[in-house]
Amino acid sequence: MDDSLWFLILYIPLTLTLYIFAKHFLHKFQNLPPTPTLNLPFIGHLYLLKKPLHRTLAKISSSYGPVLLLQFGSRRILVVSSPSAAEECFTKNDVVFANRPRLLAGKHIGYNYTNLSFSSYGDHWRNLRKISSVEILSTHRLQMMQWIRVDEVKSMIRRLNRVSEEGRIIDMKSVFFDLMMNVMMRMIAGKRYYGENVEQVEEAKRFREIVIDTFSLSGTNMEDFLPVVKWLGVGGNFEKRLVELQKRRDEFMQELVEECKRRICRINDGDWEVGSKSKTMIEILLELQEKEPDYYKDRLIKSLMLTLLAAGSDTTAGTMEWALSLLLNNPHVLKKAQIEIDNHIGNDRLIDESDIPDLPYLRSIVNETLRMYPAGPLLGPHESSEPCTVGGYRVPAGTMLLVNCWAIHNDPKNWEDPRKFKPERFEGQEGIRDGFKWMSFGSGRRGCPGEGLAMRMLCFELGSVIQCFDWEKVGKDLVDMTEGGGLTMPRAKSLMAYCKARPSAAKLLSQI
Repeated sequence: MDDSLWFLILYIPLTLTLYIFAKHFLHKFQNLPPTPTLNLPFIGHLYLLKKPLHRTLAKISSSYGPVLLLQFGSRRILVVSSPSAAEECFTKNDVVFANRPRLLAGKHIGYNYTNLSFSSYGDHWRNLRKISSVEILSTHRLQMMQWIRVDEVKSMIRRLNRVSEEGRIIDMKSVFFDLMMNVMMRMIAGKRYYGENVEQVEEAKRFREIVIDTFSLSGTNMEDFLPVVKWLGVGGNFEKRLVELQKRRDEFMQELVEECKRRICRINDGDWEVGSKSKTMIEILLELQEKEPDYYKDRLIKSLMLTLLAAGSDTTAGTMEWALSLLLNNPHVLKKAQIEIDNHIGNDRLIDESDIPDLPYLRSIVNETLRMYPAGPLLGPHESSEPCTVGGYRVPAGTMLLVNCWAIHNDPKNWEDPRKFKPERFEGQEGIRDGFKWMSFGSGRRGCPGEGLAMRMLCFELGSVIQCFDWEKVGKDLVDMTEGGGLTMPRAKSLMAYCKARPSAAKLLSQI
C-alpha cells in the first residue's frame, strides 16, 4: 500500500481523536456544563437526536445531569431539566435569557424578528407584551368576547350530537381544531372558516391552506443549525418556501385589516347594525392606530394577530385531544367529572366559563393533562444575552436555552407515579407553579400571555363534552398514547372515538 495512503489512514482518526479530547478538556477547564464527550466537527451532537426530541434530551440529561450543554451544529444549546435549574433561568437570570435565538422562522414569518414571539428583549417587545396583555387578552376583553366562545362550543356540541345519533366514529382532532380556529378567527376578525355555515368559501379555502403550510414550516430546521445545508442546496429550499408562505400570510391578513377599516368607517357613518357586536381584536388595534399611527402600523397589527392565531389554536386543540384520550383510558375519572358538573350545574343549562372556579376536579383534569402532555414540551427557545451562571456552571453569551418542561413534569423526583393519570394530585393546590415543577405556559418575562384564554377554553370545552356526552373507545384496546413529532407534541395518530348523548342531557341538547 502507498505510504501516503497509510499516512491518511492513521492521521485522520488520530487527528479526530485528539480534537475530541482537546475539546473535552477545554470544556471542563472553562467550567461549562456537562456534555457528551463525542462532539463531532461541524455537526456537534446532532447525531444523538431522535424524535420526539423532548424524550431524547431527557434521556441524555439522565446521564449527564439536569444542566446540560450540547452543540447542535453551529449553535450552543443549554438544556435544563430540573425545577431548581429552571427557576435560576427564569428568576435570577430572567433578563439574561429574555432574548430569542435568530431562527429562519423568526426572520420570515416573524416579520424580521419584530413580532411578539421572536422579538429581542427591549422596548419594542415590552410594548408588544403590554398591548397583548392589556388591550387584547385582559380579563375584561376576554369577557367581552365570551359570546363567541359560547357560540362556537354550542356549534361543536350540535355537530357531535348529530354524529352520535348516526353512530359514526368521530375524528376528535378535526373537531377540536375546527373549534379553536373558528374561536380565534372570530375574535381576531369576525370570521369563521371551518365546519358549517362558512359564508366566504374561497376565502376560507385560502385561509385553511395557509394554516396547513404555516404549521408545517414554522418550526426549526437543519439550516438553523447547519448553514452549510443551504450552501450545498440540500435543504429543500426551506427558506424560499418560508418567504413564499409569509407573502401569502401577510397579503391575507392585510385584506382582513382593510375590511375592518371599511367596517369602522361605516360604523362612524352611523351604520348601527354593523357596530352592534363587540369589537374584534383587529378593530381594537385600529382604534389605537388612529391615536398613534406612527407606532400601530398595519404591519404591527398583522404580526400580533398572526402570532395569537398560531399560539392559541393548535396548542389548545392538541391539549383537548390528549385530555379526552386520557379520559377514555380512565373512565372512572370521566365519571367523577360528570358527577361534579351535574351536582354543581344540573341538567337544565350548559356549563359556562363562570362555573369553572366552582369545578375543581375539572380544573385538575386540565392541569394533569398539561403536566403529562405539555403543549410546548421544550417551551419556547431563549438565548442568553451575556455570560451567566446556571447550576454552578458558566453559560456563555449567545447560548440557546431549552427548558425541558416535559422532563420536569414527568420526573419521579418531582411527581409521584408521574406517568399515571391522577388529577387528584392537583386538588386543593392552587399554587401549582411553586418550585417550578409545573410550567406548561412557561415562566418569567416571556411566559405565555395567552394562559388565561387557554385555561378558559380548555375547561369550558372539556366540561361541555363531558356534560353532554358519554364517551367510548374504538375497540377494546386502550387509546394509543404515542406522541408524534412537532413543537406542540401532537398525538401520533388522531383520536377516534364514539360519543352518545347522556340521558340526563337530552333536554339540554334539544335547546342548543
